[in-house]
Amino acid sequence: MRHFLSLKDYSKDEILKIIELAQKIKEEAKRKEFVPYLQNQTLAMIFEKSSTRTRVSFEVGIYQLGGIGLFLSKNDLQLGRGEPMKDTARVISRMCDMVMIRTFEQEKLEEFANFSSVPVINGLTNEYHPVQLMADYLTMIEYGKANDPIVAYVGDGNNMAHSWLMLASKLGFTLRIATPKGYEPKEEIVQNALAFAKESGAKIEFLHDPKEAVRDADVVTTDTWISMGQEEEKEKRLKDFRGFEVNDSLMNLAKKDAIFLHCLPAYRGYEVSEEVFEAHAKEIFDEAENRLHAQKGIMVWLDRQRSK
Repeated sequence: MRHFLSLKDYSKDEILKIIELAQKIKEEAKRKEFVPYLQNQTLAMIFEKSSTRTRVSFEVGIYQLGGIGLFLSKNDLQLGRGEPMKDTARVISRMCDMVMIRTFEQEKLEEFANFSSVPVINGLTNEYHPVQLMADYLTMIEYGKANDPIVAYVGDGNNMAHSWLMLASKLGFTLRIATPKGYEPKEEIVQNALAFAKESGAKIEFLHDPKEAVRDADVVTTDTWISMGQEEEKEKRLKDFRGFEVNDSLMNLAKKDAIFLHCLPAYRGYEVSEEVFEAHAKEIFDEAENRLHAQKGIMVWLDRQRSK
């Protein structure tokens, strides 16, 4: 049995096989052929952080795969009253076939997985957002940007930056991460990525100049500067991130046919300008839709690993 907690736990071959499966399922869905790969299975969806795309994509996804999704906020569970995570894991995994958790600390997720008897999927933690990166890479393939690309990530060294580090270092492409000083990715995750990069041939650069990062890039991407739980830091962050907005002058440094990706929600006038967002709305919302297809691929792949 396998869990899907971070891309660091997956090989290049495994990542590509999940993507290939997601592509197949997406093509079937286009033809309105909803194959019940997970017929009569139940996905428990635990949300300690609010969500739009994560909830809709997983709930619709398990339904289209022939199963049912069970939405559980922390207020619906004894977790909200202090029940240990390991006890919740042992109970829910006896009643459900798979679990998705969207929470804060990666350690919480890992504790749940350690005590779960069914596959656990990371719907987002403070450290990683691996399901989003699977959707991003699927989008890159569809736009012809997956063949030895240069990807520029501009903004906060947060869970999205960490996840891009894992994807690039596993698949072997060029990644440039530009952050303000003091907002770099976590050193432990950086070292893991650099070790993986030695094996894959990935080229990873850490910069403080967004212009240097974006120049000649095939893909430009960013994320909110103020994640959930950081609202009290808003004014300081807005000051520190000055000059890191992806606007026309910055985007024009990328290749002419470069795509822009954003995991959403997007805050225009902060990490991205209204003009850049609307000019690249098609790829952004293709990327958002691909959360559904990528996650269906992940769920079916995990189920097949369990049955081996």
